[in-house]
Order: sequence, then structure tokens, then C-alpha cells
Amino acid sequence: MKYVIILERTDTGYSAYSPDVLGCISTGRTKEETERNIREAIEFHLEGLRAEGLDIPKPASEVTFVDVAA
Repeated sequence: MKYVIILERTDTGYSAYSPDVLGCISTGRTKEETERNIREAIEFHLEGLRAEGLDIPKPASEVTFVDVAA
């Protein structure tokens, strides 16, 4: 499955979360590290849901951009 992730710059690197996988977040020093970390965090989270017999969240979020005058 493909989940949307949101990357945000922080004072020490980046943080990431997926709006479709509530409570699952990660951090890293670089974008690449953060993407690896959030992928692992999502996989681990989904494994836990499966082990508990809970539903796996379906990817539902979409990403788009809008142009605005700044």
C-alpha cells in the first residue's frame, strides 16, 4: 500500500507522519533518513494492528498543490 506522508523541517532535521496512520510519527536528520524511518514506523504499526486483529487503515489522503499570490 502507498500512504501519503508529510515531511516537516525541524530545528534538528525533519519529522514525518501519515494522516492515514494516526499516531505514527518519526524523525531523522535528513529527508532520506526520515523517509526510511517513517516507512519502518508504519510497517511496525501495521504489524501491531494485525497482531491485535484490528483493521488496517486504507490509504485515503491525497496530495495536491495550489498557487497563491505571496
